[in-house]
Amino acid sequence: MKSDVEELMPRLLPLDFTAGAEDLDLNGPPRNPHEYLRQVQLEASLCPEVVVAQIDPKKLKKKQTVNASVAGCHAAPLGFSPSLSWQQQQVSNFSAVRQSIAKNRTHWSSQSLDDNVLMPKLADEEGWKRFCLGETVYLGTSSLHTDADPEPALDYSKMGFPPFLSIVSRLNQSTVLMVMEILISWFEEREFVPQLGRWLYSLLACLEKPLLPEAHSSIRQLARRCAQLRSTLESPEDERLPALNLLICLVARYFEQNDLADQPE
Repeated sequence: MKSDVEELMPRLLPLDFTAGAEDLDLNGPPRNPHEYLRQVQLEASLCPEVVVAQIDPKKLKKKQTVNASVAGCHAAPLGFSPSLSWQQQQVSNFSAVRQSIAKNRTHWSSQSLDDNVLMPKLADEEGWKRFCLGETVYLGTSSLHTDADPEPALDYSKMGFPPFLSIVSRLNQSTVLMVMEILISWFEEREFVPQLGRWLYSLLACLEKPLLPEAHSSIRQLARRCAQLRSTLESPEDERLPALNLLICLVARYFEQNDLADQPE
């Protein structure tokens, strides 16, 4: 009499399971394909049809939550939102920059760096903050000097290394995304500075499409933070406004996060 399993799943290989089954040694290796198939069938027949997992209820008490934010951006105050034609022009310019970087990446990555350019390791978060933003911004020290003071010498360790093409062309996608996440995380709790804007623009220009899920989440976080900061500005003449509008525009219009886009007033 056939088992229920055999009734539902007829054999695809004509193999007599009963003949010589008692001589099979499950502990030894099969000596030929025929014996291997018989061994597999015998092992399967010894398995219970229903298995009940023994679960410790105490392990189920810990709640697991996943934060999946799909919120849009703060609406721009009246007079702070860029025109649609401005946004379209920025997207066009940005696209040209990306094409130029892609075309000349090999050339720029082969250029030697100055001796003072020491790029941090991939996982060195603090090192990347110092490298991109400079010690003055990272440590929160004042960089102001009076007219009576001599003009300070160019010190990239204090003011941050600009995103030279010879630097960003060396970054693979893992590094681009990692540095972007580090800077966006820093920006979440601090003010906008020019060094940050330059690096975020450059990293976005190096970000490949289609976006990885991590990149998708990071750039949306960036646009929301820019919009939130923009909503606190007191005047459309604030020097930070064009940069904030630009980053929001690129995330929304170029990377097709359309629900975050500024709409014409």
